[in-house]
Amino acid sequence: MLPTLRQLQYLKLLVENGAFGRAAEAAHVTQPTLSAGIQELERCLGAPVVERSRAGVILTPVGEEALRRARTILNEAEELVEAAKSASQPLSGRFRLGVIPTIAPFLLPRALPLLRERFPKLRLFLREDLTHRLIAALRAGQLDAALIALPYDLTGLHYAHVSDDELMAAVPANHPLAGQQSATVEALEKEDIILLEDGHCLREHALAACGLKPPKAAPGEEVFAATSLPTLVQMVGSGLGVTFLPAMAIEAGLTDAAPVAVRPIAADHPSREIVVAWRAGSSRAAEGRLLADTLRT
Repeated sequence: MLPTLRQLQYLKLLVENGAFGRAAEAAHVTQPTLSAGIQELERCLGAPVVERSRAGVILTPVGEEALRRARTILNEAEELVEAAKSASQPLSGRFRLGVIPTIAPFLLPRALPLLRERFPKLRLFLREDLTHRLIAALRAGQLDAALIALPYDLTGLHYAHVSDDELMAAVPANHPLAGQQSATVEALEKEDIILLEDGHCLREHALAACGLKPPKAAPGEEVFAATSLPTLVQMVGSGLGVTFLPAMAIEAGLTDAAPVAVRPIAADHPSREIVVAWRAGSSRAAEGRLLADTLRT
């Protein structure tokens, strides 16, 4: 006898909610029904999956393995339903899209109205996060696609091109480089370069595009880093250093209210590639390509 999808869903909800009562509410069933489902799952597996304690529900080793496999099975089942729905009408129903923070606030305000107009039955669920976490969620089946920037290791994933996003130099408005038509890599290298914190792929993209090494602090000092692009702009405007910004953010008005001058970088193609990525073999691959085509417009 094999476990049912309902029993696996009960286990997943039990772990997510931490108690039988709350899990039953999330499953829209009574607590005895959910408890009976967990017990039936244990009989199917021939071993207990949870231990009940005052601290809450604790998974047994068999339960941990069952949960890991349950998530995969439930994701595949959900994909099957969505694939059937979208077979005749692509980009309809639920679509889970991850977006990195250096793209989301600048591209989505223009893209979302167009997506709503072209695909009125699309239910888009957005998740904003750093690239490595979005890729992990994509590979685990928790996302259908991710809007990210390359270069990045996309082993096991496929992607479609959206656009090339030029990287620009941002300097204080009263900086000598503000009077130049462009900023050379050699000139920028002599300045205090401020970047986003580790984990933001834009940091690596900017350094790689200009052939620069990560800034190092002098003994007893710290290297400035920002948590977001707006913070980065304010730091540059305050005279703390220079930085690199994506053209899409500048076009969206990121620097309009700050005392910052933006100049092109005199380097060989200083840019990042914006793409829509999905799992190799995913049933949502055609929709990933269609999404990239739409964003490209």
